[in-house]
Amino acid sequence: MNQPDSLFLYVEETAKTANFFSAMFAAPVVEQSANFAMIALHGGLMLGLWAIHDVKSAPTASVGGLELGVTLGSDAEVDAALAEVRRSGIPVVQGPVRLDFGYTFLVESPDGHLIRVFSPSQD
Repeated sequence: MNQPDSLFLYVEETAKTANFFSAMFAAPVVEQSANFAMIALHGGLMLGLWAIHDVKSAPTASVGGLELGVTLGSDAEVDAALAEVRRSGIPVVQGPVRLDFGYTFLVESPDGHLIRVFSPSQD
């Protein structure tokens, strides 16, 4: 069997959340309808955003609750990414801060999904 090539997040407002992720990752929205959007991420990974009220079969989960990780090669790259995020107006909910696993900051999507940008500790 092939490896997964897409990730789907349940959201309240697909257009608003698609705009957020498209800006966050500088990635194109390649498909959009009233209740669904698809964003093409690096390496062929597709990020689907599905209006939770339209998901078949109805999920037992709510929106939010997922953390996406973006690994960068150095603290300087994290600082550069943070500056870019701040320039775009995306609110930073944590950091920058050094934690056990590395240097990081965290942003939150309109639906409460988290995006952690970090460089691993060089221990």
